[in-house]
Amino acid sequence: MSEQVHADTFLPYMRDVARCEQSLRELGLMWRLVESSARLNCPQDARSILPILSATQAGFRRLEHDLVKNLTDEKVGHVLGAIGTQARFVIDIVVRNLYERTADVGFLATDRELCGFVAGLHTDAQGVRRRLQEYRNKYTVYDEILLLDTEGRVLVQLDADAPVARSSDPLVSATLATGQYVETFRATDLRPGRGQALMYSRRMHHPDSGAVVGLLCLSFDFAQEMAGIFRSHGDAEGRVNMLLLDAGCRVLASADERWIAPGTTVPVNPQGTPQVFIHEGREYLVQTCRAENYQGYPGPPGWQGQAMVPLQMAFPPSRRQTLASLDAATAAGLLSHAHSFSPPLHEVMNATKTIQRVVWNGQVITSEQREDGAQLKAILDQISETGTRSNEVFSRSISELYETVLQSRQDGAEAVAQLLVDLLDRNLYERANDCRWWALTPEIRSALASPLPDVDAVTRILDYINGLYTVYGTLCVYDVEGRIIAASRGMLPHIQATAPRVDGATLQRVLALPDTQAYAVSPFEASPLAHGQPTYVYHAAIRHPDDDALVVGGIGIVFESERELLAMLQGCLVPDAGATASFVDRQGKVLSSTDTALTVGSAMALPAHVHALERGKSHAAVLEQGKQYVVMACAVTQGYREFKNADGYVDDVLAIVCLALGEVRPQAAAARGVYEPRPAPDEPLSMYATVCCGEHILGLPAAYVAQAVPSRHLSGQRAGDSHARVGLLVPQQGMSIERSVWVYDLGHLVGSQRSLRQDSGEIVVLRRGARQIGLLVDALHAVPEFGRQQIVPSPVRAPHGPALVTHLVSPQGEQPLIQLIDVDGLFEQVESAALPE
Repeated sequence: MSEQVHADTFLPYMRDVARCEQSLRELGLMWRLVESSARLNCPQDARSILPILSATQAGFRRLEHDLVKNLTDEKVGHVLGAIGTQARFVIDIVVRNLYERTADVGFLATDRELCGFVAGLHTDAQGVRRRLQEYRNKYTVYDEILLLDTEGRVLVQLDADAPVARSSDPLVSATLATGQYVETFRATDLRPGRGQALMYSRRMHHPDSGAVVGLLCLSFDFAQEMAGIFRSHGDAEGRVNMLLLDAGCRVLASADERWIAPGTTVPVNPQGTPQVFIHEGREYLVQTCRAENYQGYPGPPGWQGQAMVPLQMAFPPSRRQTLASLDAATAAGLLSHAHSFSPPLHEVMNATKTIQRVVWNGQVITSEQREDGAQLKAILDQISETGTRSNEVFSRSISELYETVLQSRQDGAEAVAQLLVDLLDRNLYERANDCRWWALTPEIRSALASPLPDVDAVTRILDYINGLYTVYGTLCVYDVEGRIIAASRGMLPHIQATAPRVDGATLQRVLALPDTQAYAVSPFEASPLAHGQPTYVYHAAIRHPDDDALVVGGIGIVFESERELLAMLQGCLVPDAGATASFVDRQGKVLSSTDTALTVGSAMALPAHVHALERGKSHAAVLEQGKQYVVMACAVTQGYREFKNADGYVDDVLAIVCLALGEVRPQAAAARGVYEPRPAPDEPLSMYATVCCGEHILGLPAAYVAQAVPSRHLSGQRAGDSHARVGLLVPQQGMSIERSVWVYDLGHLVGSQRSLRQDSGEIVVLRRGARQIGLLVDALHAVPEFGRQQIVPSPVRAPHGPALVTHLVSPQGEQPLIQLIDVDGLFEQVESAALPE
């Protein structure tokens, strides 16, 4: 697909870019008319400006193509990036969730009480059903749990509304034949009338002989889970449809089933190419993300996340107004880094500067010819007016591209922050479930109820659990006095040597837990159970096997925070040297960070609006952090299912994502607005070439200005001496100088403020008789005309030496102040330094 076809495809849906293209075409036509008029009406008088007009037209043709192309590409790239993030969320969250299910079925299928029942060692079906219900109450992601014998007969199930006596599903024989879990997604007679079901099954063994006696089936609540993902990470405006696909590109789940129904086959775009896909007669942009292994688990074979947005709805007006929210200094300073954070924006800016320089030089050159014939004067007036309109269009176009780039960065960072808090809540939800379930382990309950607990047996159980669930540093069991009697991973000697008891406050909370659904979590702080490292420890009460009201001890499971939190942060960041992600609490204390300068427990400086962000909300902004411009995005946890929502546990964690955009450049804040005062009728006018130096606009009498050239032509560069010399300008083709001239930093000369970047500024060549000098400035501004009554003496005079700013242009309304330079005084100051040539 060619570039032109690319633009033609998307432009009809981008009204702002189409308006920009139309404005550029109109300006190009105006420049052609100006040139034609000059050639026809006064070819001899206008011969010095005809090359300028030709160069301007050629530059406009290139800029029209480049600007429209880059605007289109940025907008398409922004949409693809946004929907690509949503597609990635779908599959990443699903895979991480299902990984936990593979661990659950493996552990629960070895539960001794359940295995004993399936093996026929006891017949307490009601007791088994209560035990399964306890499990379901904690792991609420399951909508059904079944126990079957080797013939497929259902021994116990929880869902009374969908009774099953016997199954002939092939998954029964497949599960009995393997020592691994079996993952099945399709319609099954184990879930009658439910359509497709996601089942995790594993065979069960006789507790004593080890013979295969049956199987356990966990039915994952797939529909509810997918609805939650779509609700949390979908498009609030309903423009984008999020999908989960199988290996055959068939829809397994759809955020809007009325739009794209399950079972539909859709086009996919795993390479993320910026092309249009057609589905059922409608044009779409599409992004597809395949599953990646998580902890060695690949997800169901071939599953993919996808997001689709119709072209008609892909490019709405920006919901952010980032540039309007930035002060002029930050906006200008950040824009000076466009070469690093947006090369296309930088290219357009350079192309624009080239045309602006050509126009600026043309307007300066014409200042010498204002007294010539009336026909030439009319053409020169047209050049000035068209140049002013060109600058306005350039400014709007660059702002639009700049806004798109910043919006893309903010949206991307905010989406990552949202994903991080979602993954954190989902992960810690499992930890709250685990501690409560393992507290119900019959062998552990019996041991704690005994006057002489079998510590070795309890340790073996804890080691077995910790071997399956590797996100824990250790698991420990303690009695009602808080004495730790057993721990996994050989941690007991260390614990007993450093902190043999659970701290009193935690113990009292555990002993006071009202039922088997309740749990307690330690604050994120240094724990002796984690070698003194900060972490969360999840606790649940262990109750007497014959009396749930009697607490006989507790279990503490130590989350491996350092490894797991950092892996979560690193796994969500797209590789980018300037991107960091952190988890912090409400006070800004760091829980984990990819930024090596932020250690765990240190304080991260956060803006006030971040501290005040409500639960479940997110925000992104461009701001200054330290000495860097950054995009800072923040999201606050909101809980998952009942976790942190209906269980009484409150612990807000914030995910902070920062994208570095460049070092702060406070001097880059010059006002860029074009100043066009209106003189009184018939008042004589004087033309000034205006330039930007730092925060100031300075005016030079146009009659003294030879031309402007890019500062990249500066040679013999030096850091700058007391006379503000910065280097030499050597004659080159296209320059009006015949010998090398010294270049001085104008900002330094007038206000002790050096120009910010010598490689991106302009050099203005001044001539005074036979003498010439160059002035380094940050940017060219305009070439306006002023009436005498608009020019007033400057109230500020230099304390020593000649004054350089002798007059001001009186501003009107919100127009910027223009300071007029006395060129005679400028040359006098430079010559008085007796510098060598």
